[in-house]
Amino acid sequence: MNAAVFTSSALSLPISFCKTRSSQLTRKKVVKGEFRVFAVFGEDSGLVEKKSQWGHLFDVEDPRSKTPPYKGKLMDVNQALEVARFDIQYLDWRARQDLLTIMLLHDKVVDVLNPLAREYKSIGTVKKELAGLQEELAKAHQQVHISEARVSSALEKLAHMEELVNDRLLPVRVATESDRPSSSYSTSVQDIDREKTNIGGKSLNVSGPVQPYSPHLKNFWYPVAFTADLKHDTMVPIDCFEQPWVIFRGEDGKPGCVRNTCAHRACPLDLGSVNNGRIQCPYHGWEYSTDGKCTKMPSTKLLNVKIKSIPCLEQDGMVWVWPGDEPPSPTLPSLQPPSGFVIHAELVMDLPVEHGLLLDNLLDLAHAPFTHTSTFAKGWSVPSLVKFLTPSSGLQGYWDPYPIDMEFKPPCIVLSTIGISKPGKLEGKSTEQCATHLHQLHVCLPSSRNKTRLLYRMSLDFAPILKNLPFMEHLWRHFAEQVLNEDLRLVLGQQERMLNGANIWNLPVAYDKLGVRYRLWRNAVDRGDDKLPFSG
Repeated sequence: MNAAVFTSSALSLPISFCKTRSSQLTRKKVVKGEFRVFAVFGEDSGLVEKKSQWGHLFDVEDPRSKTPPYKGKLMDVNQALEVARFDIQYLDWRARQDLLTIMLLHDKVVDVLNPLAREYKSIGTVKKELAGLQEELAKAHQQVHISEARVSSALEKLAHMEELVNDRLLPVRVATESDRPSSSYSTSVQDIDREKTNIGGKSLNVSGPVQPYSPHLKNFWYPVAFTADLKHDTMVPIDCFEQPWVIFRGEDGKPGCVRNTCAHRACPLDLGSVNNGRIQCPYHGWEYSTDGKCTKMPSTKLLNVKIKSIPCLEQDGMVWVWPGDEPPSPTLPSLQPPSGFVIHAELVMDLPVEHGLLLDNLLDLAHAPFTHTSTFAKGWSVPSLVKFLTPSSGLQGYWDPYPIDMEFKPPCIVLSTIGISKPGKLEGKSTEQCATHLHQLHVCLPSSRNKTRLLYRMSLDFAPILKNLPFMEHLWRHFAEQVLNEDLRLVLGQQERMLNGANIWNLPVAYDKLGVRYRLWRNAVDRGDDKLPFSG
């Protein structure tokens, strides 16, 4: 969805995705004679032994002479597993050589800057040498990133191979289990099915009516409003986990959140007003402070009455609430834009979709050249392969071939930084090498099982004059709604099919990686697991 790249086509700003981050990240061959090896630069183009306390890190034998002899042969599962393990050994050796390259180049930089040598070189010569070394270092660092991505891919491949081996052994285990009581067999099958929710050709099961939200999902800090929308004499009503709440500022100026229902006759409090830091019910004038205590009852004796309140804080230009029953976490995640970015727009929308479906959409960029053909992806070509590259235990990474860094931040937040250049084209390099960027924050608050409160913030590290143009907020909203409508017709269709029993995660593929990880994290939260996956 990424609802702000929409600005490019309409304003003719210099905005579009840059070219492939790492088009060189081709899948590695694992049979002898077909490795693609990048040179490590040293004296006479050969590897140079690093004489230091770190030498043992690089004293690792080149494993290519031990390539499994399966070229051109049909491999069984165990042979394929052997090849996958060999691939890990090779990639470990390759990564060490990449690191050695950087260390050697670092020594060269030190030599160039040696004060004893400066008197024999002109400033121009020194600058020229440093420029050359800087270019070599940039290439070496890029190679390290490629190695990291390859290691991650190989580890996934190894895990898949091991799973295949386990599947071969599964009939034996099931036969053994059949001799046991039926309850034990049932538990075993459930455990096996749970393991098969991992990516790699296996499927997740997200189907049927949306179940009541797990109480465990409520035990997080949730952003619910922007600070700028909460004035001292106003209030913001919200629905959160199918409960109505209202946010307002107390006498001390700090925000509070109370149940949006008067204790007297259940009248919605947001129909009333805020007076001197207290919210007044419009029915009989009862007034409540931010802790939920009734402090005034006109025309009758003051009774000891209190409505429910939940913890409420303000940070990073947002108002947060803790709707769960457990004690709130002492820290809130930081949602500030990166250094150098200026906030240009903050929008709030209510959407008629379940928040998990919306998160699935936001964590997916592969759909852009098919879905957003009338807005920010107009004119895009369709890549032959789309991948999301991420650490093996992370909820963040970057897209290839799109120069976009993306992160899912629990419980319902998506952050993305996009490298941009010209409208309607995919050209350029990685986000780090793009001159201008757009940063997006999406918060998907679960209002109810069929409604999401979306908070969207857009920040730019260029064109600060746009912030001061009149009516820009209306323009941003217009284009945000255009992009959202392109997605909503699809997501609403998904939701209808899901409610009728269709599985919306039936066949995950490589570019679904971040969405799958979100679902695995969500499943663990719903189960109440002590340790959540991908939590670092």
